[in-house]
Amino acid sequence: MNSRIQRIIILTILIISVIFSQSTPIFGSANANDANKNAPPAPDPAPEEEHQLMPGEPVHPDPNSWGYDPETGEFTHPSMTPDPGEGPHPFEGSLPYLDLNQYSKNMKVEAFYPYVVGWGHSWQATFDWKGRRYLYDYETDMYNVFDITDPKKAKRIARKTFDTKKGEHQFGPMNIKYNQSLDKTIAVQCYEVPRFGVLSNKYLNPDEVKKIREREMLRGFRIYEVTGPLWTDWEVLSETPLDESAEPGASVQQGSGCQDVPVYSGDQYLFVAGAPDDSFANTEYKSYLYSGAQMAYDISDPTNPKRLSTWWVPGQRIGEEKQYNLNPRAGNKTSWMGSRMPLFIPKSVEEGGKYGYAAMGGFGFYVVDISDPANMKTVSHIELPMSVSGTEGDNIDVSKVETTGMVYFSGYPLNEDCYEPYKEIYAIDVRDPKKPKVVSTLERPKPPKEAPFTDYCQRRGSFGPKRSGYAAVQPGEPNQRYMPYAFYNAGVQIFDVKDPKNTSVAAYFVPKMYGEIPNEDGKTTRPSEHSNPVQSIYVEWDRNLIWAFSNHGMYLLSTPLLGKPLKGVPKIEKTEGVSPL
Repeated sequence: MNSRIQRIIILTILIISVIFSQSTPIFGSANANDANKNAPPAPDPAPEEEHQLMPGEPVHPDPNSWGYDPETGEFTHPSMTPDPGEGPHPFEGSLPYLDLNQYSKNMKVEAFYPYVVGWGHSWQATFDWKGRRYLYDYETDMYNVFDITDPKKAKRIARKTFDTKKGEHQFGPMNIKYNQSLDKTIAVQCYEVPRFGVLSNKYLNPDEVKKIREREMLRGFRIYEVTGPLWTDWEVLSETPLDESAEPGASVQQGSGCQDVPVYSGDQYLFVAGAPDDSFANTEYKSYLYSGAQMAYDISDPTNPKRLSTWWVPGQRIGEEKQYNLNPRAGNKTSWMGSRMPLFIPKSVEEGGKYGYAAMGGFGFYVVDISDPANMKTVSHIELPMSVSGTEGDNIDVSKVETTGMVYFSGYPLNEDCYEPYKEIYAIDVRDPKKPKVVSTLERPKPPKEAPFTDYCQRRGSFGPKRSGYAAVQPGEPNQRYMPYAFYNAGVQIFDVKDPKNTSVAAYFVPKMYGEIPNEDGKTTRPSEHSNPVQSIYVEWDRNLIWAFSNHGMYLLSTPLLGKPLKGVPKIEKTEGVSPL
């Protein structure tokens, strides 16, 4: 059957189901249907004409090769799909509405705050100042600052929106640490070229590419001295382009700038990811020009950072096409190739740490020797199974490697309705750093029995792991048995990894699919246009608290698996009135 005709038939079935559901329950209990009685309809699929496939791009799979099996209640993912851009992909068995139910196991909602800075993505950072703890929740064009000393009574103390079109500098991912040798609290903030709304398709739009190349901005990082809870009061100590060829103060620089949250322990060394110049360009992804490398800096003098070394995978740079073309993803116009985040470092070099772990997108997983930051070296590499579309290698959880020898590697989904291969979380044994090996994949989360669906793919939106938080900035010592992940439409999932070969989901919190986003005053609301409820988590390990950031607000969660939640700032030795993390 023609795929277009089949899609029309499926859509017709969904519309009939919506009408039918007004009087007759479709799935689950009456309570579940009552909760969804006034639920908004799920988004319609976008017209096929909006996304024309390019030469080399994966084709749409045979409709009969993937989908939901009503007899088994299981979903089969496509083996390969094109780059995202077509919107929803409902299938027979998809819910025709957005599920308003909330599900929980071994977790408790301690508080909820209806503030949102990014419906699809946001970063977080905390720091302690004069006995109080502050939380920044932010995206590149907006931030909120909260006093979370009493997390159950958090107060928003500041907000700011940046107008980059009028010359305001964007707000970047940051890491804040107390530097004891300097007796100062230092913040490192990254700045990266924008993608969304700026570059739609580099293969077809040379004018957009030119604008990115010529964009005036800092493509690197700033270092601040933190002088209080508000960013507007901080003192800029230095600005460092990743492009070392740029003249001091040059407004136009090469490369991507600094990707995601920098790795800084509060001592001598800083690790960042990004393309230091335009030669780092071998990547397939349509809306990104660069293939990020890994860089180490000496910032013992934060007013004068010094580049120590740059590490990259052969094939990332122009002129290395021979190595690049050995990768089966070469030419597919879809895969993210290169870094998205800096090295994942479980133990700082200053404390004797020797290894960092690199997630290099379609290039795979690497163990890197960082014992001499001026000479970072490849130790070993694992090529993971190809999983196109979606981001294939983005996050590595290293919170348990020092005690178990295990790290956990994953990408994240980009298409809706599971229209791509499932993004596995790989447990990798690195006890022998020269011979890492995959020992298992973590259990795929399943809905509770009371849910009106039997697989999360039916719930709409995206399903799969995003990240397990940001280890470089989360306070306290991580639990060595339990590992939480943001899981998009499956909320927060906590895995028991006591036995890495036999993992299980030990707890979860899954909020409603349809939320409300606060307006400027933080009081009145408007309906959300987006359906992924949880895109980020932040764990306060020292207070046994998990913050979940959704498209309708911030949830403060606790679980007996981590221990009784604590309020107040943990007592840490103070220096000159400053409480270090």
